[in-house]
Amino acid sequence: MSGEIILDIETQNTFQEIGKHDHTQLKVSLLVIYDTSSGEFSTYLESELGKLWPVLERADRLIGYNLKGFDIPVLNNYYPGDLRRIQTLDIMEEIEKKVGFRVKLDDVAQTTLGVGKSGTGLMAIEYWRKGEIEKLKAYCEHDVRVTRDLYNYGLEKKEVAFVDRLGRKISVPVDFGQFQVKQALNYTMPF
Repeated sequence: MSGEIILDIETQNTFQEIGKHDHTQLKVSLLVIYDTSSGEFSTYLESELGKLWPVLERADRLIGYNLKGFDIPVLNNYYPGDLRRIQTLDIMEEIEKKVGFRVKLDDVAQTTLGVGKSGTGLMAIEYWRKGEIEKLKAYCEHDVRVTRDLYNYGLEKKEVAFVDRLGRKISVPVDFGQFQVKQALNYTMPF
């Protein structure tokens, strides 16, 4: 086991471009992870995803924002196994369970941390298309940093917050610390 991995992916295309909500049609441009055991960020381009699989397989838990609804389904297009078998914490899903609807990362981060995202996913796609990989990496790493800080805040304070459509600050109780460490499996090793 190697600790928890906080991650975020960016894609080369959008659901609007493919004409349907089909994760199998989305292509990864870049992915950034933060490894809690080493305290380091790492970046993987689409062509480097094979190097990522052993890192994810050794993780105690994968953490992200809309991880189950977006990142994992897109990554599963490339992964030879099923990433859903790895222990996960989807912060957006935890908030949705409490309030009954989905809340954007930027809204939760702005209210909870006073810092939000540095842009939009559409901007990230433009960086990719223009070959501005360093800008794309910085954008994605910022999102991972915000997700990490939101996770750490929730661990410590047991709550996060957002401002609703009526301008009211809504505090959401969370318990990000509950999980059972599972035995590591090598999903990409031939048997």
